[in-house]
Amino acid sequence: MKYIWKWSVRLVVLASLVLFGYLVWLYFEVSHEVEPLVHYNPPKTTQVFDRKGKLLANVFEKENRLYVTYDKIPGRLIEALVAIEDTLFFEHHGVNPEAIFRALIKDIKARKMVEGASTLTQQLVKSTLLSREKKLERKIKEALLSIRLEQVLTKEEILERYLNAVFFGHGYYGIRTAASGYFHKDLDRLSLKEIAILVGLPKAPSAYDPTRHYANAMARANRVLERMKALGWIDEATFLKEIKAAPRVYDDTLTKNSAPYVVDAVVNKLKSDFPDIRYGGYTIKTTVDLEYQEMARAALKSGYDAYVKRHAKDNNLTKVFNGAMVVLDSASGDVRAMLGGADYAKSAFNRATSSKRQPGSAFKPFIYQVALNLGYNPESKIPDIARTYRFEEGDTKKLWQPKNYEKDYKGMITLREALVHSRNLATINLVNEIGISTLHKKLKVFGIKDLPYNLSIALGNIALSPLEMAGLYSVFADMGTFHKPRLVTQVFDSSGRQVAYFKSESQKVWPKPQVYLMVDMLRDVVRRGTGRNARVRGMDVAGKTGTTNNSVDTWFCSFTPDVETIVWFGNDDNTPLAPHETGGRTAAPVVRHFYRNLSNRHPEFKREFEEPKGVYHVKRGGRDLLYTDISPLPAQESAPVNEEILF
Repeated sequence: MKYIWKWSVRLVVLASLVLFGYLVWLYFEVSHEVEPLVHYNPPKTTQVFDRKGKLLANVFEKENRLYVTYDKIPGRLIEALVAIEDTLFFEHHGVNPEAIFRALIKDIKARKMVEGASTLTQQLVKSTLLSREKKLERKIKEALLSIRLEQVLTKEEILERYLNAVFFGHGYYGIRTAASGYFHKDLDRLSLKEIAILVGLPKAPSAYDPTRHYANAMARANRVLERMKALGWIDEATFLKEIKAAPRVYDDTLTKNSAPYVVDAVVNKLKSDFPDIRYGGYTIKTTVDLEYQEMARAALKSGYDAYVKRHAKDNNLTKVFNGAMVVLDSASGDVRAMLGGADYAKSAFNRATSSKRQPGSAFKPFIYQVALNLGYNPESKIPDIARTYRFEEGDTKKLWQPKNYEKDYKGMITLREALVHSRNLATINLVNEIGISTLHKKLKVFGIKDLPYNLSIALGNIALSPLEMAGLYSVFADMGTFHKPRLVTQVFDSSGRQVAYFKSESQKVWPKPQVYLMVDMLRDVVRRGTGRNARVRGMDVAGKTGTTNNSVDTWFCSFTPDVETIVWFGNDDNTPLAPHETGGRTAAPVVRHFYRNLSNRHPEFKREFEEPKGVYHVKRGGRDLLYTDISPLPAQESAPVNEEILF
């Protein structure tokens, strides 16, 4: 018997040594596997904000995670987490032998694994480095990796990684993401009950998701509070107060995307310079104003719905109909709103940036402005008469006989009236007088691609996106200064370091007095011309309609003293709209809708265009006529009348 006992002891010692040696070997064999946690760099959510700091969207690929460093995590939150998950966290070295022994006894009695004994460190290892299967080999590896992790990281670093790595349900990874998603709060604004809800989630994220199982979430949170009270970490009064609390929980989409066309444009702009834009945790500041964006969305939808209602009996006229809208700040060219379609859910294609369409008559102001800069006056007369143009296309001789939209002729007509009523023939004859080469030379500053080198330039035979048109019209909105539209101002990396800054790109190209002559003419377009449907009582609105052949494209390009707005409608397949749909009928009412709301919300905005120095007035025939040093009034054709010159 003594002999058997002696060898039994030897075998136990030998087995222990073998097991110990195996564990030591395994420890060194797997210890390098903690490196992803040592150099922790998980996918992080990029956030896009408007100019006032309001969130436009969360941008991410698979995991929605707003990273937070340990120093930004409230102490109360750490206490609540440790209380419910791992009371001895700050005392053990990765594993808790007492808890393991207790769980082992229960597992033996049940003859299966019924209780775990994982520390927070083990939970972190399991959720990031290992599978969740309940096998002895995996549990041993988990314990060894946890011990190793505790040797290379501080307790604070482990907690930081845990609270950023763990899944909190509803698609939220990390404590900051969950706080923002469920409660619309930063961590430092959370109540104790809200903290209790959050730290209770990792045990069973789906079962305790407060957006789906509110009662379960409250019960779990109350257990957290009870544990904190039992440990003496909160007093009776605090416990009773928080146990009764029922926080409001928000059931948001993960992206919280309130401006999808804007966000798509931002990502497309930045992705070449920042390939990790969707998982790098950037903070992007834009020029967009969420208030403007919402007003623009309502305005564009009103125009879209009006067209659909007018043609509800013919589905073919509405099934590919869509629109786009761009709003700029007149003084800077900053994009305040952008809509690439009437409904992003139905079509994510961004027509504001990617759809190249012909502006038609909306391009005419640039031709007339060149004429003004060459010495023409709004009262100068040009022939509104039909002409036949012969030209060759390859080996074929062709004739071009352009017509006015109204299919009539006015004879000699002033520049003002030709623009106000959008007379095609007068514009073509003006281009003929100016000369194609001169026109190209004067418009070169705008960098317009594929500008026609023939008379079709008078009819806007150019391919431009609504955003490009907005950039071009900024030269009128800001009295001669051309702005390249700016959408993004700053980009910060996940550590808060600025990694990109985008300056405003502006260039003074035309004299203010000359541009004011055009502004006054475009104001008349709205007062009594083709843009009458854009009139807003008590506010100066200037703009120009654009309607291409067969109403394939309809535009209204406009501005007030503070804001510029471009609206386009058409069919995505380039087929004609319904008969009689024009820029004045289809697009102009959208502008009116937007400016009315803007005027009501912002009574401080300017109501009238400011006249620059160098513009003079003269009363002639009961009319107030404008002129400048460059653009004098033409000589009178009839007997002179008394004139009153006003400066």
